[in-house]
This record gives sequence, C-alpha cells and structure tokens, in this order.
Amino acid sequence: MLTIGELASYAGVTVRAVRHYHAKGLLPEPERDHSGYRRYDAGAVVELIRIRTLAKAGVPLARIRELLQAGEEEFAAAVAEIDERLRAEIRERQLHRERIARLTAGDSLALPPEVVGFLDRLRALGVDERIVRVERDAWIPLAAHSPERVPEWAARKGEQLDDPRLVDFYVTLGQALDGADDDPRLVELADRLAAYITRVAEEQGEDYVDDADIEPPFTKLMDALAFDTAPPARRLFELLKERGWAGWTKLERVEPVRRRW
Repeated sequence: MLTIGELASYAGVTVRAVRHYHAKGLLPEPERDHSGYRRYDAGAVVELIRIRTLAKAGVPLARIRELLQAGEEEFAAAVAEIDERLRAEIRERQLHRERIARLTAGDSLALPPEVVGFLDRLRALGVDERIVRVERDAWIPLAAHSPERVPEWAARKGEQLDDPRLVDFYVTLGQALDGADDDPRLVELADRLAAYITRVAEEQGEDYVDDADIEPPFTKLMDALAFDTAPPARRLFELLKERGWAGWTKLERVEPVRRRW
C-alpha cells in the first residue's frame, strides 16, 4: 500500500494535485488506516496517471470525469479524438515556428515567393528601399485578397522590369521622395510614366495595363496605403490624371484633365 506522497511520486504529480483531484471527484479517496493515513493501491497509480495525462493534454476536468466513467470503447474513441486534436495543434505550432524562423527573411513572412523575388529584384536594380516598401505593403493585402492571381501578377511585374524605362522611373521616383509636391521631377516622372503606360496599352491592350479585378473600396485602401507610405505618390497620381490615366493601384484611361496654368 502507498502513502499519498508515494502515489504522487509514482504518478509524476504533486501531493497537492492528488488532493485537488480528490476534491474534484476524479480520484476516489481511499479509506484511512488505523493511523489515520490514506493508503493507495497500485490501481490508484494507474488511474492517477490517466488523469494526469488527460489533464496535460488540455482536457477539461469535467470531461476527464466523464471519460473515467466511460466504457472502454467510448474511452478509446475519445482518446483518439484528443490525439487528432493534439496532432492538429502540433502542425499549427510547427507552422508558427516556421513563420517565426522566416522573420529574419523579412518580406517572406507575409508574401509568397514570387513577390519576394520581385522585391529582391527591385533592390538589386537600385530602387530606393522606400519604394520597395510601398510595393511590399501593397502586395501584402493584395496577396491576401486574391492569392490565386499573385503568380500571374508577379510574373507580369517581372516582365515589365525588363524595360529599362520603367526601372528608371522607379529609381527617379525614389530620388523624388525627398522633394516637395512642386518638385519638377514629379512632372517629368508623370510625363514618362504616362508615355510608358500608353505605349504598353497600345502594344499589349488596356486589359494588360489594368487586370486587377479588385473592388473599388479595396482599390481606395491600396491607394491610401501608397500615399501614406510615399506622399509624393499622391501628387504623381494627380499629374497622371492630367495626362489621361486615372488610378494608382487600378489604372484606367480617362479624358485628360485640363491643366491649370
């Protein structure tokens, strides 16, 4: 026969835990011996280990009580269910570990590899990191909104980077970020960008220029994100509209706005 301390030791719990399980009605209290001490048999060790195992698995104490009173078949089915839940939690935790491990990779935490490759290419071409950040921040909600379109969009953006004129636009825009709204470089950029968009639209079709298929409220959100990250983008947006192209995230041809002189 075992004392409460020996029982706790064999089952790998504390004496306090044994008493707690007694109080909750999970572990029956044995009769006291002539000295007034509780004495436990080997069956109590097995039962306590079962309680401890279920409790550590996150099973509520009320549910443990039910399982201990269940038949073998019901108990086995419940344990199998608990095991599957734990496996799912392990898989989820493993995903969390992988995401945390990718924190050092920066962009790859929230973006698919196609986009990460595009951003890395911008950096390799000497584009200002602030412009890269504008692109990155735009891709994050876009990838969450339409993940199935990301490979296609990223491939198209990669093709566009083969044009040195677009690369030059990115680089010059980065240089203009430190300027004011009346920075003459913005006017020059607007002229060059409008000419580039028009040429692409004529060669590839306007669907190629704008194939985002995203709702207007989401478009406004994306535009606001770009404007907040790079304020000169708002002025560039206005200048583009004067040149017949409206939108930032979602481009569309419009009647040129008459310039104010």
